[in-house]
Amino acid sequence: MSKGKIRKTRTASMTLWAVVALAVVGVLYTAFGSGHENTEATPSAASDNEMAAEAAFSPDKNIPAPDFALKDTQGKVVKLSDFKGKVVVIDFWATWCPPCRKEIPDFIDLYLKYKDKGFVMLGLSVDEGGLSDVIPFIKKNKINYTILMATNTDVPKAYGGIRGIPTTFVVDRRGIIREQFVGFRPKSTFESVITKLLEEK
Repeated sequence: MSKGKIRKTRTASMTLWAVVALAVVGVLYTAFGSGHENTEATPSAASDNEMAAEAAFSPDKNIPAPDFALKDTQGKVVKLSDFKGKVVVIDFWATWCPPCRKEIPDFIDLYLKYKDKGFVMLGLSVDEGGLSDVIPFIKKNKINYTILMATNTDVPKAYGGIRGIPTTFVVDRRGIIREQFVGFRPKSTFESVITKLLEEK
């Protein structure tokens, strides 16, 4: 093979490798972004009726939190009204949701820190797999607060139609919704609201 052909072959090879390298970089950037953490809510399906309910539901108006009766992982029925006089965090979540999983260690810490001061933490699972998904997850992550099963119930709709998870409501001692968060929030955000509401009488 002549030197000219060798040079052309090497040039073509280098060009091919450059194209492959650029393609790989593009794929990695698309998959992982620019290095920032994804803290947005994971979308969930919503019907037109649910969207209409959400539009009519405004926690900013300080309205009462809709009461509900859901089973925990042991089959016991738990009502929101059982916790009248306490500050309650209601978190709609699922085991497969990355931002939901990220918040859980913070909720574990907050419940441990404030449970004796009148704070209640409720995790409302919307897992399609039900208990078979949730119970192993609870054990693996050592969740210390109450988990209720909200899949295939009217509770998400009662709270405006949950279009993304996590969606978290903070209810004061009078049973009034004071805050709503959609997507991941740092521990400090929840702790600030919880401590403020615990001080209210």
